[in-house]
Amino acid sequence: MSEGGSAIGHRFDPTILREYDIRGIVGETLREADAEALGRAYATILTEHGGRSVAVGRDGRLSSPALEAALIEGLVASGIDVKRIGLGPTPMLYFAGHTLGVDGALMVTGSHNPANHNGFKLMLGRRSLFGDDIKRLGAIAAGASFPRGLGQVEQRPVKEAYLARLLADFRGGRPLRVAWDAGNGATGEVLQRLVAKLPGEHVLLNATIDGNFPAHHPDPTEPKNLVQLQDAVARGKLDLGIAFDGDGDRIGVVDNEGQILWGDQLLVVLAREVIAERPGAQIIADVKASQVLFDEIARMGGTPLMWRTGHSLIKAKMAETGAPLAGEMSGHIFFADRYYGFDDALYAAVRLLGVLSGAGDSLATIRKRLPAVVNTPEIRIPCADQRKFAVIEEVKDRLRRDGATVSEIDGVRVKTPEGWWLLRASNTQAVLVARAEAADRAGLQRLTAQLAAQLKASGVAFPEP
Repeated sequence: MSEGGSAIGHRFDPTILREYDIRGIVGETLREADAEALGRAYATILTEHGGRSVAVGRDGRLSSPALEAALIEGLVASGIDVKRIGLGPTPMLYFAGHTLGVDGALMVTGSHNPANHNGFKLMLGRRSLFGDDIKRLGAIAAGASFPRGLGQVEQRPVKEAYLARLLADFRGGRPLRVAWDAGNGATGEVLQRLVAKLPGEHVLLNATIDGNFPAHHPDPTEPKNLVQLQDAVARGKLDLGIAFDGDGDRIGVVDNEGQILWGDQLLVVLAREVIAERPGAQIIADVKASQVLFDEIARMGGTPLMWRTGHSLIKAKMAETGAPLAGEMSGHIFFADRYYGFDDALYAAVRLLGVLSGAGDSLATIRKRLPAVVNTPEIRIPCADQRKFAVIEEVKDRLRRDGATVSEIDGVRVKTPEGWWLLRASNTQAVLVARAEAADRAGLQRLTAQLAAQLKASGVAFPEP
């Protein structure tokens, strides 16, 4: 590896430099040499910003210890001091970035991806490193012009402080009976200690951290991964079930009747308390969210804001606008109300328990009060990277000529008297993402027909339902 530009540069597999993070298949597109090069390239950017110290954490994947060691080697060789917080969820690393007085933070995590995947999430100061900055890491590594130095490594566990911070905002009422599914992911140890300090009855599933993920894939946005949690809620006649993804920044929720609350429905539940205490508060949600969410926020006295999909983009918009709460359909929930503004599923769970323990109604009753709509799941349509953004531009042009009511915040979201449909290009995969919502099935069929016609006009086949 180079020092001061004296050696041959390092080239990352181009598929691992994503919009919001760095992700690859271990041993194929991602290796320890990549982690070391990342440490050196990141150190270059950090040094440019006057930084010298970082926090580093890792999730429970089998490959994470070796990747963490290589990452730290690259950082230290570039003169960066490292505070190792150890094994835990990504939000704990974000917490460290906000509380340890460091200039940045790096997490070794494969998030919700399969067991043989891994990657990195990066902070520069207190903001996410994403987009062009991640692309620049590749250019820096290829050029091999790294700073030189000898940084120091310090073990700096933060679990106790993080746990205390999670508990600090719990507002208890009636005790609740809750099932929790850690999915064998990185939340396991913190979760066990958290529930031991919460009132009520708690049933833990898959709380042992195991990078093989033996129970099920650690992604709570997939209904099949919530079946075990639904069974536990039904069997114990519990008040609700809560699940986490592999690194604990996304939440899944099941109500007392076993029904899944999707990210937009959960955001409505959480927003009520925030808006009651902050009338007119701006609440941000991504373009995939139901119109019900935006209408309910307005009805409760809040100010809804639709924004682009992507956790880094949402966090940046929150910082810009001062919004106290935001969320995505993917289960990222961001609290700046009494918290730091990053996506923390454990913190969102604590706030949800506070809302429900103070309410007289069950979560199912609250869900049933929301206006009934029918919608498609997220539809992913294969489309080459070099073509997908051009398709979106073609659709925009046709819609403009037709005089349609369109939001172009992220792709196109077309509003009609029957509902809405969305088409956007994924920032991380060679796919177009579509969704539609209407008041009834007939309306939904007409909206999806409009969507399919636009795709056909651009030479893209809409998948059969």
